[in-house]
Amino acid sequence: MKRGLLAIALILAAIAALAQERKSGETLYVPVYSHLPHGNLSGNGTPDQVLLSAVVSVRNTDPAYPLRLLFARYYDTDGKLLRNHQPAARMIPPMATVEYFVEVRDTRGGSGANFLVGWESDQPVSPPLVESVNVSVRGSQSIAFTSRAVPVSE
Repeated sequence: MKRGLLAIALILAAIAALAQERKSGETLYVPVYSHLPHGNLSGNGTPDQVLLSAVVSVRNTDPAYPLRLLFARYYDTDGKLLRNHQPAARMIPPMATVEYFVEVRDTRGGSGANFLVGWESDQPVSPPLVESVNVSVRGSQSIAFTSRAVPVSE
C-alpha cells in the first residue's frame, strides 16, 4: 500500500513539473555578437576584432500546438533598436523553426548586441528553444558558438 501511494505521489509530482514547464507566452533576451575583440591592443588602445554573422533561431518545441511570434527586435551594444526583424505577428507551426540573420558586414550591433523575441500561444505550450549561432569563417580558420535565450518577462 505504501509503495502504491509513493508511486502515485511521484507521478503527480512529475505531472506538476511538466505543467510548470508549459507557458502561454514570454519575452526572451538573446545575446548576439557582430564582432568580438581579441588579440593585443593597437597603438591607439583598441583591440583587433573578429567579425561575426549571427543567426537567431526560434524553434517551436511543442509537437501539437503552434505559437505566435510577436516580435524579434535587434538592438546594439548601447540598447538602440537597429531593426525589427518581425514587424507583424507570425505563426510557427508545431516543430517548425523561424530564423533571423545578421550579416557579417553589419557591424552596428557590436559585441553587446542582442535580440528581444516575444511569443504567445492560445494555450499553454512547451516553450520555444531560442538561441543565436555566431559564426566567423576566414580562410581555413573558423569560429562558431551559440548563446541561449533567457526569459525577461512573461
